[in-house]
Amino acid sequence: MKMTPSEAFVETMVANEATDMFGIMGSAFIDAMDIFAPAGIRLIPVVHEQGAAHMADGFSHVSGRHGVTIGQNGPGISNCVTAIAAAYWAHSPVVIVTPETGTMGQGLGGFQEANQLPMFQEFTKYQGHVCNPAPGWANPGL
Repeated sequence: MKMTPSEAFVETMVANEATDMFGIMGSAFIDAMDIFAPAGIRLIPVVHEQGAAHMADGFSHVSGRHGVTIGQNGPGISNCVTAIAAAYWAHSPVVIVTPETGTMGQGLGGFQEANQLPMFQEFTKYQGHVCNPAPGWANPGL
C-alpha cells in the first residue's frame, strides 16, 4: 500500500510510541500536522526551536520516555543545536526531526538550505538521512 511521506513519518512516530512532539510547524510539515491528532500525537507549539528541544529533554526526564522535537529547515534547525547538545550530555533520550531541501534540489540554493547533519554530529548517537529513491540517484556526500 502506497502512502505519502508524511503518512510514513506519522506512522513511524506512532510505531515508536511518540505521543507528544514539541516544535514549530511550517511549510515542511504542514500536511503531517493534519494527521498528527488523528494518529494520537499531540503537537505542543513553541515560538522558538531551542525551547522545543529543551521541552523534549524535560519531557524525557519526567515521563521516562523519549522526547521528540521538530523544527523548520535551515536556520530553524540550527536553533536546536544547544538544546540537543544539552540533552546528549544529560543522557536524555531525545529525537530531533529535521526537514531539509528535497534530495533532488540539494546544492541548488533552495529555500533555507543548510548542511544540517554536521551541526549535530558531535552530540548525537545516530543520524539518518532519507533520500529520494529515484533510480540512479545518489548523494556522494552522505
